[in-house]
Amino acid sequence: MQTVRKVADLRRIIRRARQQGKRIGFVPTMGALHEGHLSLIRRARKETDLVVASIFVNPIQFNNGADLSSYPRPLARDARLAASAGCNVLFVPSSGEIYPPDFQTFVEVTQLTRRWEGKLRPGHFRGVTTVVAILFNRVQPDIAYFGQKDAQQARAVGQMIRDLGFNLRLKVLPTVREPGGLAMSSRNQRLSPDERRNAKILFESLQEGKRLIECGLRRETEILRRMRARILKIQGARVEYLAVVDSETLEPMGRVKRPAMLLLAVRIGKTRLIDCLEVR
Repeated sequence: MQTVRKVADLRRIIRRARQQGKRIGFVPTMGALHEGHLSLIRRARKETDLVVASIFVNPIQFNNGADLSSYPRPLARDARLAASAGCNVLFVPSSGEIYPPDFQTFVEVTQLTRRWEGKLRPGHFRGVTTVVAILFNRVQPDIAYFGQKDAQQARAVGQMIRDLGFNLRLKVLPTVREPGGLAMSSRNQRLSPDERRNAKILFESLQEGKRLIECGLRRETEILRRMRARILKIQGARVEYLAVVDSETLEPMGRVKRPAMLLLAVRIGKTRLIDCLEVR
């Protein structure tokens, strides 16, 4: 595996791969790699000839300076894990490589990001879609791989690809979970042992919502009431949002139809966790 920090070096590698007729897979990350990231790299390894992963802690998607400064950056560990999963090129740019001093262009997906994470974290998705657009232009992948856990992010990126005509395929792969059902996330390491055990209630509540819908319950308010009641049995749990939404528009449903998506954001102690589950 090669580790490159300069866009010019990355472009030389990409140009050589293209001349050799290679297909390029791309996995963008912010580092602190876990099994969810590695599953994306392994899938890209199976389906493409050159696997590029990026590690860039994107400053413009953070609306909290403390979160940005405390975000874990275990680069040596991440490089070992990425290589073991089959990554060929690890792109680790500085902020100046992505955002030069006179940078002033942003990409924003409006409708899909106005609720849920977008409402609670103003500017977050504008930062996400901007940096992903920049990375797509740098890497020029044939296929980009994202995880389902960040469902709103995946939909926003898909919309951006379609609207701006990026010549690539987006593959959104299933959420990778810990044995108790907790969705894998770099934030999980902030949980105490007790909080980690308690956090499995999030997936249990999503499963309960899915079961209710599949059994014929259609009133959104009743589904969410039961999910909320299950979560609030855990001491210290605080619900930021629970929703049953249309899988395409991410708009709430008064009366649930399928396909639908269950979304949640919950604080367990001081740690904010998000998760989702499709109901087909």
